[in-house]
Amino acid sequence: METKEKIKEFVIDAEGQIVGRLATKISAILQGKTSAAYEPRLAGGNRVIVKNAAKVKFSGKKETDKMYYHHTSYQGHLREKPVEEMRKRTPERIVEYAVFNMLPKNKLRQVRMNRLKIER
Repeated sequence: METKEKIKEFVIDAEGQIVGRLATKISAILQGKTSAAYEPRLAGGNRVIVKNAAKVKFSGKKETDKMYYHHTSYQGHLREKPVEEMRKRTPERIVEYAVFNMLPKNKLRQVRMNRLKIER
């Protein structure tokens, strides 16, 4: 017995919120855990729009100490960017990476990420 639930759109203002706590809220919504018809095997039909992603905060010393790593697939080419540089160039990636890593590591991960829209 399948229930057809309407697709809901959630708009979240990220200004002044801590990245990790914001990412847990968003990942729960994308998985469909906030609805009564939650099933782990389904992608969930909710969409999330995040506004003011450039104005998120970090707790503790993460603002100065945290690094984002990227490997170019060449030997010895591990690149690292501090939070300050990420915030200048692509602030939406900060929230995107946090949510991506909070979602379950399975086939539905990318399907859920496609329902996330992040605005500066």
